[in-house]
Amino acid sequence: MEAWPQLVLTLLVAWLLGRYGARLLAALGRLTPSEGDDRFFRLLGLLWWGVVLLLAGSYLAHALGLPQEPFRSWGAGLAAWLGERGLAALALLALTFLGYRLVPLLLRGLPAPEGVHTREAVRRRTLKVVSESVLKGVVLLLGGLLLLSNLGLNVTALLAGAGVAGLAVSFAAQNLLRDYINGFFILLEDQYGVGDIVQIGGVGGQVERFTLRLTVLRDLEGRAHFIPNSEVRQVTVLTQEWSRAVVDVGVAYKEDLDRVLEVFRDEAARFSQDPEWQARFTAPPEVLGVQNLADSAVVIRVLFATKPAEQWAVAREFRRRIKNRLDREGIEIPFPHLKLYLGEALRLERG
Repeated sequence: MEAWPQLVLTLLVAWLLGRYGARLLAALGRLTPSEGDDRFFRLLGLLWWGVVLLLAGSYLAHALGLPQEPFRSWGAGLAAWLGERGLAALALLALTFLGYRLVPLLLRGLPAPEGVHTREAVRRRTLKVVSESVLKGVVLLLGGLLLLSNLGLNVTALLAGAGVAGLAVSFAAQNLLRDYINGFFILLEDQYGVGDIVQIGGVGGQVERFTLRLTVLRDLEGRAHFIPNSEVRQVTVLTQEWSRAVVDVGVAYKEDLDRVLEVFRDEAARFSQDPEWQARFTAPPEVLGVQNLADSAVVIRVLFATKPAEQWAVAREFRRRIKNRLDREGIEIPFPHLKLYLGEALRLERG
């Protein structure tokens, strides 16, 4: 009966250590909700429970004089390893993964407003994404080196060998080096950043993610395009500093163009002074006049200088407004049609 208090106390301590240790790991997994996946820390919690139960079983087997194996030998080996190097190695692993998960939290202090398309906001968002990837790489590199050093490996010789191997590999990875170099200059020159709408080659979309190695574009259909930075030869940025909406509207040939242009100027001015839309413009609108004499219409062109990424919404709204205004004014917006003219000879025959 004397063994029962010791058994109960050991199980109670093991339960407390396992429960609160697993809760601590689960709390660490929730520190960065943006990543949205704490399965790794749940796995660490299960591993922690296994270590605690193994230590408890080994202790009970030793304290109670039980001859059963493998708890005694396993526990003795685990305790010896933990006493010599294990605790330091586990602490380094814990600190490395904690630092890895805390990097996004540290960068939350860097203001990077979403939905704002000023160059300063785009630059901050891009710097935040690039800094996060670089800092995570530094944390993993330092943690790995310290862990290898703690396990008794010669880190200096390892780094020297890695340098020689890296030099040899670099010749076979020239495209990768070009990716990083080109990405660095894109970031340095502020060519584009996260949130910009760009066209690279034959692909267009919003820059969803940017690192020193690649650019990720998301098009209107939701497709993600991964473009290595070394392939960015020419890029067209549609949201750099300011944008412009170009609206072409056709009217019938029979209409009085002077009256039509006056209607366009009035409607464009009303649109730019609308309180709900006024903040999107950076300059008064321009009615350039007749842009083209098309087959079935006289095309009138209007320009709107807008804030970045607002040109499409402005163009759609003005088309709606000018259509309703032309209908009220009785000005025809023609549809494509053909007129047949009968020759003089044919008319005489019929006559």
